[in-house]
Formats: sequence, C-alpha cells, structure tokens
Amino acid sequence: MLTRFCVLHAYTARGLIAALAVLAGIGPVRAQERFERLPRDVFDVIPPGERVTGERGEIQIFQNACRIGPTQWARQRIVDIATQEWGYFGFQTIDTTTIETRLLPEGLVPDALNPERTAPRAARAYPRLGLFDEEEGLDTTIAGYWSAAPEGRGAIQAQNRAWNGPGADEVRWVQPWSAAFISWVMCEAGLGDVIQFERSVAHRVYIDQAIRARDGAAPGAAYTAYDAGEEKIAPGDLLCNARGNADYRTLADRRPELGDFAPTHCDIVVKADEEALRFLVIGGNVLLSVSLTILPAMREDGRQMRPVDEATLDGARTVFAHLKLNADAVPDNALDNTPTIRALGPAVRENIEGRFLD
Repeated sequence: MLTRFCVLHAYTARGLIAALAVLAGIGPVRAQERFERLPRDVFDVIPPGERVTGERGEIQIFQNACRIGPTQWARQRIVDIATQEWGYFGFQTIDTTTIETRLLPEGLVPDALNPERTAPRAARAYPRLGLFDEEEGLDTTIAGYWSAAPEGRGAIQAQNRAWNGPGADEVRWVQPWSAAFISWVMCEAGLGDVIQFERSVAHRVYIDQAIRARDGAAPGAAYTAYDAGEEKIAPGDLLCNARGNADYRTLADRRPELGDFAPTHCDIVVKADEEALRFLVIGGNVLLSVSLTILPAMREDGRQMRPVDEATLDGARTVFAHLKLNADAVPDNALDNTPTIRALGPAVRENIEGRFLD
C-alpha cells in the first residue's frame, strides 16, 4: 500500500488565471467572485434559476421539461455544461494528488477549524470557504437543479419549510443535491428521455440503470456500467463511488442490491490526462459547491487507466462504477474546448499554456 495522502483544498480566485494556477501547482488562492454564465446566444443553456420562481422560502418549480436529443451527440455538451456551472460557483478545485497536511491558505480560518488531516475522505469535514452558497442567486440555482428530478418538487417544498422555520438565516440545503446537479446537466445536455437517463435525487437510480444496460435489460440507456479499468474513461463519462456504510468496490458488489437504497456519489469526467496520470471530474455539492476534483490515476497490465483506489492508496476514493456514455468520442482534453474556457480569451490561455490546459 502506498503512503496516505490528503486533499489540498484549492480555493477559488479572482478570474480563472488564478484558479487554474492552482491546478498547475502554482499555489492556492482565495475565493473572490464567480464567472458569470455565458449569454444564451453564445452557449445555449437555460440557467437553472430560470426553471423556478419565487424567493428563498417560497420557491416553486416553473419548468421541469428537458431537452431530448440523440445520445451520440451529448458527450461534449455534458462537459460544456458542467464546466460552466463550475465557473459560476467560482472554480473551486480539490486536488487529491497533492500531499499536504493542512487546509490552505494557512491562517484563513482558526486553527480549531483547520486541523491536520491524514486522508482525503476527511475533506467531508472541511469548512466551506468562499460562501458562494449564501450569495444571491445560489438558492434558485440549486432549486433549478432539483427541478430536473422527478422528486425535486418535494425536495424544494421541504427546503421552503426549513427556510420558514426557526433559525432560517442559518439554514442551508437540507438534502444533498449532488444527484440533482447531475440530473440537471443531463436534462440540459439532451438526455431528457428517462429511457436514456433516469434522472433522480439519488445517484443509485441511474447507476442501476447503467448496470441493467450492461446486463442487456436497458437497451436504450445512454450509459453502460463497467468496473474501473475495463474500458477507457473519457470526458462525459461518470465515475461513481460508494459513501457511508455502503462498501462497493465493483459492479458485482452492487448487482445483488439493485433498486435498494445505497449512499453513492458520481462526478462527470471533464479531462482524462494520460501523461500526468490524473482525471479531472466535476460534481455538485462537493464541499457545498460545484467543484472540480483532481483524481490520481494508475495503469495496470491489460487494463485502461483508472482512478487509484483505497486498496492501492490508503484513503483514496474507490470508484466501483464507471458509467460510459454511449456517444461519439471527443478529445481527452474536452475541458479545454468548452465555451467557458474559450471565453476567457487568448491572454488567459497563454498564461496557462503548458501547465493546465495542455
């Protein structure tokens, strides 16, 4: 077993140069501002906040319809949409390839909230800095994610009750919204038919759909499940791990429990970096934000590059399900080609050439 390592929580920056400098190893920077979504005539995505009406405590779903298109066209669009939301939340980045013992930047929070850490899973206990979840517009953004899931209306109603109850000023989202984020991305990407993608507030629902597709029981599904390393992991694919008391390491561990509750989490692959042996993935509700996580990868004889797991590196995230999108291939550096990255202009790109994008 390799040495234990810890998450480096790289905070967001004023503009993407600083955020991507973190990924390039230049150093951590503090959250300052979000990168506004592109106009729809530049990138045609309906902002999630436009799917709901009302303010905090009175939010209602206004629109729950989804785009429906051919699965084979969806891969780049999935990456494009996830990247735009990452920017809107301030480009928060979590690097699990860097050996560190403290949250950075040092001194930003009291020592009592900034203890030494010994494993990446301790990131779940890290305090959220940047406070993007409390800024104007984030309540309706997250509610918009919920609108894409069949159970979303009930989740929003529960949230309204919490906001109208005691201590409302301190209330955050009472239910995890990571699966709602994935469901909204797929909804906007054109996988709006439930035969393609079973949107849900629980990751296990579409994980199970992809497993059934692998077993020949869901022929129209957009995703097919594989063990990590069976097939090439590409941008637009999903990497899923168990959480809490669930102990899944392969698809075989999940198959006997298809349909049963299980705490799980999935992220969207936006870059597969063969040279640096790492995957870049974007997920929702990761440290209370839409965050990009850098996962260390490994190669084994006769298998594709896959994320390092806990059996190899103590504390690492174990991906038990690689959901492969049944769509046309895009470059491994699909992140570089997203409208959000390209909108930054040549001066920004020149600053990060050869470090992050290349």
